[in-house]
Amino acid sequence: MRIGIIGLGRMGSNIAVRLTRHGHDVVLHDRTPEVTEKTVARCEPGLAQGAATYEEMVELLGASKGNGKDGSGSQERRIVWIMLPAGEVTENAVHKMGNLLGKGDIIIDGGNTYYKDDIRRAEELAAKGIDYVDVGTSGGVWGLDRGYCMMYGGAPEAAEHIDPILKALAPGRGDIPRTPDRKPHTHNARAEEGYLYCGKAGSGHFVKMIHNGIEYGLMQAYAEGFDVLKSKNSMRLPENERYDFNLADVAEVWRRGSVVSSWLLDLTAEALARSDDLTGFSGEVSDSGEGRWSIEAAIEEDVPVPVMTAALFARFRSRSGNTFAEKALSAMRFGFGGHVERK
Repeated sequence: MRIGIIGLGRMGSNIAVRLTRHGHDVVLHDRTPEVTEKTVARCEPGLAQGAATYEEMVELLGASKGNGKDGSGSQERRIVWIMLPAGEVTENAVHKMGNLLGKGDIIIDGGNTYYKDDIRRAEELAAKGIDYVDVGTSGGVWGLDRGYCMMYGGAPEAAEHIDPILKALAPGRGDIPRTPDRKPHTHNARAEEGYLYCGKAGSGHFVKMIHNGIEYGLMQAYAEGFDVLKSKNSMRLPENERYDFNLADVAEVWRRGSVVSSWLLDLTAEALARSDDLTGFSGEVSDSGEGRWSIEAAIEEDVPVPVMTAALFARFRSRSGNTFAEKALSAMRFGFGGHVERK
């Protein structure tokens, strides 16, 4: 298939390269021309073109011939994958491309857009006959070789149309054992390939949003666990209760047969092997917005999510020194018990 890709950051660029490795043609655009040229050079020879503007991209993708739903008989549809940060920059890209494309064409948002924005955009573009597919994409910089786990939503016909693209990007079954008791008539076979149609517009990004909320909690649990291990050699403890653990070795042994083994633990083990003190990391952790959105969704549904909420707040906490709340806590403890802060 032929597809335009807007936004050639770490993931957008690798998505373009992986698609050409599977024989797809790509037309690429980034706001920085040098980035576009660099990505074209990384793609398979003859399968990538750069476009200086959105208009040029649409021209290179070819004239739309409609999707055949109105009897035109043609199945050729222009497809544009937008891979930009969530928010205004993606909103502007979708709006501009929506004015350049025509009936039957497809816009894919592969970023981390808020799902309610997807619902609105799908309705706006549908009025022009343009289909909108939201694709939650997980895999990061490793996706080029490992493949991307994708959760997508939108009109079923459009979602089906882009299947060859998603299949090329997905990791496939690999060597992961099949889950017992999965049934062909009730379970989607694509899930075993690493990509899943989740439902109408917004559902893909909603599933990805909760995926990231869970990720917050898992990462926080690992981080806290290793902190407790590291602090077990603290001078505050009785000497006969101190242990000087080699954290890299603990992470390594947990990777092998333990119930907490995971890719996140693999990454932790790699970081600890490089530096037991994690030198080079400030400890200030940002959040992409999906943690907040997950909690907002939980509130709307009256579902308790204490782990995800605590993980998000821990990230807030990481960005400052001692907070006012902690100062107030110390003041109260001093007030009722004479507790003095340790220096």
